[in-house]
Amino acid sequence: MNAIPDTSALGAWRKSSYCENGGGGCVEVSDGYTAGVPVRDSKAPNGPALVFGTNTWASFVAGVQEGAFSNAD
Repeated sequence: MNAIPDTSALGAWRKSSYCENGGGGCVEVSDGYTAGVPVRDSKAPNGPALVFGTNTWASFVAGVQEGAFSNAD
C-alpha cells in the first residue's frame, strides 16, 4: 500500500454507497488511477489518500457486500 500526499491532480472522487447520509464520515475513491485504487476520508479532501492494489480493493469490497465487516456487538 502506498500513499499519495497531494490528491488534487486525481480528478473526480466518488463516495461509498454505504456512506451515512449527512454523517460526513465517508470513504471516497478515485477511478482511473493506473497504480491502484486511491482511497481517502471525505472529511479531509485535501489530505492524503491511501492506494490499494486492485485485487486487494476488490476483495475488501466483496467482504463489505457480504457483510463481513458488520458492526454488530
